[in-house]
Amino acid sequence: MNLAHIASDPTVFAVCVAAVLVSGISKAGFGGGVGGLSVPIMSLVITPVDAAAIMLPILVLMDIAGLWYYRAKIDRANMRIIVPAGLVGSLLGWWFFNSMNEHWIRILIGLISVSFALYNAARRKPVLAHPSPVKGWFWAGTSGFTSFVAHSGGAPLAVYLLGQRMEKAVFVGTNMVFFCIMNAIKIVPYAFLGLLDTRNLSASSALAPAALAGVALGIWLNRRLSPVGFYRLVTLLMFISGAKLLYDGIGGLLHG
Repeated sequence: MNLAHIASDPTVFAVCVAAVLVSGISKAGFGGGVGGLSVPIMSLVITPVDAAAIMLPILVLMDIAGLWYYRAKIDRANMRIIVPAGLVGSLLGWWFFNSMNEHWIRILIGLISVSFALYNAARRKPVLAHPSPVKGWFWAGTSGFTSFVAHSGGAPLAVYLLGQRMEKAVFVGTNMVFFCIMNAIKIVPYAFLGLLDTRNLSASSALAPAALAGVALGIWLNRRLSPVGFYRLVTLLMFISGAKLLYDGIGGLLHG
């Protein structure tokens, strides 16, 4: 995949731009949500490997742009727990990258996302949680692992953070910092795996404006949603993302 191919094929260009916009809006507006669907959406018109490679520089760009706005809105108590756990999870993801079945990873994340979204929606009064080293290491470690192997780390981290009902900008800001670190450290392993060649980097550059537009729209939406509406929408997006991952994972196993 290269810049010329994306620019010359209207269908490929439209699908890739839509995927990047969805990811940017989700990351900067809701802390993840359906952002993990960017690779599956792009995989409709290009190979999944190219889609993952093209999205990585774009994700880093989105994280940097989002941090400019959310830089002072971070839960530092949680960061001291989730960052080390996420780094360990990413290292494990790199170690097992070539031996993991990505379809089973998608099914596992999908089950977690759908189950938690349904559970969260069914509770009449959410029980307020607090930062927990045990829970934080488990869910953030899982997030780092799945983020490396499938760019789908949002759901596990959301399971840990959503129950704390933090202020919506702090929720997004904490997610942004975490995934900025996770995505940045993936650059070297992805380069060693041969995924970041000039073809994919040229395609990433072509989609950069859509990435920045998505981040701007996400910030705009975050500022206008009420806290109750925000958490309801995040839960809904988590359910949609989980259902899509289940669909892709099961379909991949059946047709693989």
